Amino acid sequence: MEQCIVQDLNIGNNLKKLRKRANLTQAEVAARLELRGLSVSREIYAQMETGKHHIKVSVLLALKEIFRADFEELFEIGTEL
Repeated sequence: MEQCIVQDLNIGNNLKKLRKRANLTQAEVAARLELRGLSVSREIYAQMETGKHHIKVSVLLALKEIFRADFEELFEIGTEL
């Protein structure tokens, strides 16, 4: 059974800030996820940034690595990265 994180806290803004800090496009993030064997299109990743798509735990862990971020940055509330 696949595990997903149902967003009761929208971390999409944090994902977007981390992506921009890494100087990556949404398409580049999706491609890096695909290289890790995670099927995520650019459109799905964009929905993650807007909080309209549930995030699988495996995807969240991969994003943490791609962005070279820690969990505090992923789940930060109301502060700038």
